[in-house]
Amino acid sequence: MLKQRHQLMVSLFAMTDGVAVGAVCVGAWWARGMRFEEGVSGMGLGGRGWMRGSLVLIVVPLVVLLLYTLGQYRPRRDKSLLGEFGQVVRASVLSVMVLIVGLWSLGVETFTPTATVPGAGPLARWIGDPARYQLATLTLALPLALGAQRLGVRLALRWLRERGWNLRHVAIVGVGRLGQITGHTLARNSWTGLHVAYHVSHHPRSRRSEVQGRRVLGGLEDLERTLETNPVDAVYLALPSAQAALVPELLRRLERFAVDVRIVPDVHPRLLPASMTVHELEGMPILSYRECPALGLGGLTKRGVDLAVGGLATVCFLPLMGLIALAIRLSDGGPVLFRQDRVSLGGDTFRIYKFRTMRHGAGASGAADEEVATGGAGWTSREDPRITRLGRWLRRTSLDELPQLFNVLRGDMSLVGPRPERPELIARFREDWRGYMLRQHVKAGMTGWAQVHGLRGETSLRKRLQYDLHYIRHWSLAFDLRILVMTLFRGFVHPNAH
Repeated sequence: MLKQRHQLMVSLFAMTDGVAVGAVCVGAWWARGMRFEEGVSGMGLGGRGWMRGSLVLIVVPLVVLLLYTLGQYRPRRDKSLLGEFGQVVRASVLSVMVLIVGLWSLGVETFTPTATVPGAGPLARWIGDPARYQLATLTLALPLALGAQRLGVRLALRWLRERGWNLRHVAIVGVGRLGQITGHTLARNSWTGLHVAYHVSHHPRSRRSEVQGRRVLGGLEDLERTLETNPVDAVYLALPSAQAALVPELLRRLERFAVDVRIVPDVHPRLLPASMTVHELEGMPILSYRECPALGLGGLTKRGVDLAVGGLATVCFLPLMGLIALAIRLSDGGPVLFRQDRVSLGGDTFRIYKFRTMRHGAGASGAADEEVATGGAGWTSREDPRITRLGRWLRRTSLDELPQLFNVLRGDMSLVGPRPERPELIARFREDWRGYMLRQHVKAGMTGWAQVHGLRGETSLRKRLQYDLHYIRHWSLAFDLRILVMTLFRGFVHPNAH
């Protein structure tokens, strides 16, 4: 019965996906006809020409196949809508790329670009060519239509599940703290459609008859008999860490039943990463608990954004940086730049560049005392007398950090990431603050999630760490772009910048 319901849901999603993709294909083809006045008869609307011209017979199965490959038809009721939309966008873009390469390879005449006006720019060539116009419209509309369709189906399913329809019944093995947390969490998130039917005690025999108003049907000795007389769709193993050795035996016993099995680890949620994955090497399962979130294609894309946006920002701010350098030089004749060792990805040390904001020779080591600790966490105080008038303005506007664009272009830093810290402070904080070294799982950044929330200067180190770890655990390219946009409005001038 469970398998039949899953097949029904897969068919529902595939069918609605196919309808949405087909509608976009026909819509893009129709927009092409209207834009270039090809007319209904010229487009073949009266016969089957629309099926060929709209590419519906190619795009629909291609998108559905890619969605299947990306795991979008698996029964995961706890999947986030945002994560699902990201996979939909990915499948849409890949589909159009495969489509363009295929049409070009086959030399399909209908989609062979025609001659354009000499001297026209790239955008004019795309808009002015019927084939390219149709493909561009398809590229833009496909992820939006699929995302809206998926959102509608998911919201409809959640509405039904919150009212007792389309439920999956689960049993929780465990009646202790972890078992109660599991039951409470599933009950609170009723939109998943996961209904806790009963508990099974993690002791050989049950000492209680109910937990949080739900029945407790025996203990581990009666597990098989309980599942046979009270069948469920899934079993959640929520055993305390002291009984973790029982898990392999329980998994073996549960192989006799056609149920999904989930294991809830007895670990505090704040110690777990946001996305834990399981890999396999020659049959050996490997649980990826902690790894750099920007590896592989994600890291390559992040570096591309750093080079593109960083290069553009460098060109735009270069005249301003020249004026600031001249003003610093004329103020006291000292060096323009301040250099200091900082720590970035993997604990690597690099030389950071900033405009000098303190009086030349203010300390025993001259300009090297720019960031001398004056107490507290070890950062410069708000009213430090060594800061020049020009330097105070540069700090308040964050313009003293513009030379770090060269650190970004060199690859020492990224545009977005935790603020780089000094080696001696890291050696101290790693002992005092749990999780502090996780900041080095990504490159240090010019701006970050903590900075756009005003956590700069003499603010709480605990809060900074919380925001940095949130960024690392939830990193994505979209998150980086969001922080960059927020930086334009909140990142430069802030009361805590000093």
